[in-house]
Amino acid sequence: MEQVAYLGCPNCFRLSNGTVEVIVTTDIGPRIARYSFVGEDNILGEHPDVATTTELGDWKPWAGHRLWAAPEVMPRTYAPDNGPIAYQFEGDLGMRLMQPTDVTGIQKEMVVSLAATGTAVTIHHKLTNRNAWGIDTAPWGISVMSGGGVTIIPQEPFRSHDDYLLPARPLVLWYFTNLADPRYTIGQKYICLRTDDALQEPQKIGVANKQGWCSYHRRGTLFVKRFDYVEGRRYPDYGSNNETYAAGAYMEIETLGPFKHLDPGGSVAHLERWHLFRDVDLGATEATMEAALAPLVAQTM
Repeated sequence: MEQVAYLGCPNCFRLSNGTVEVIVTTDIGPRIARYSFVGEDNILGEHPDVATTTELGDWKPWAGHRLWAAPEVMPRTYAPDNGPIAYQFEGDLGMRLMQPTDVTGIQKEMVVSLAATGTAVTIHHKLTNRNAWGIDTAPWGISVMSGGGVTIIPQEPFRSHDDYLLPARPLVLWYFTNLADPRYTIGQKYICLRTDDALQEPQKIGVANKQGWCSYHRRGTLFVKRFDYVEGRRYPDYGSNNETYAAGAYMEIETLGPFKHLDPGGSVAHLERWHLFRDVDLGATEATMEAALAPLVAQTM
């Protein structure tokens, strides 16, 4: 572990096991700014100059992975997190990142742990209600990805009409969602959303993803994110625990935990597990994509 400067932030820390590296920030956040094979392209997106102005101040995506509280409401969701955070080292390859309570009364915390070998990273997210009143919220992990790739969300396994009559899961659309947009590919096996620099109009979809994974493929590198679905619990956005958003070169892969009522001082947690694979060729069809993805996803279980 070493202290480094990154994205203009002098107080970042680089975690590396010789195979992959993770850079977290302590000047802002909490944020995971970088995740990559050592010395190779960052699979996470970097947008340090972008800002959204709200009545609470300027919110900036900065880079990489962040923690939000669902549901999305302007301006509450966009509470700025541009100031220093507290941190603790968790062994040789882990850090606890603790944001001061924000202007909405929520405290965000992430524990980032890199495996001693391989590419696995575990992110424990926690929201704590520091208000004097109870709130209903859900933890929301959002990863900004480097442009030029495609998000892949698995469909539920096929079952014939003769075998099963009930629905498999919701597909959630926003008012600005346009399923005729060429960035979407919706097939029997996968739902895909690509970035396109020439198409700036936002696109977003959400699903109840019971398969426990989604991925992002860019220039031969495959990022796999694993997460849970809890049957019978209420999720934000009409039941979504997995969402993806694109606008031009900007892409987000999002996972959500179920809603929980938090009394003052109460907390809710959410877990993601990340993996990277290099030299992955998805081919041009769903059959070739499945042949490439299936053995790699199986390694992340």
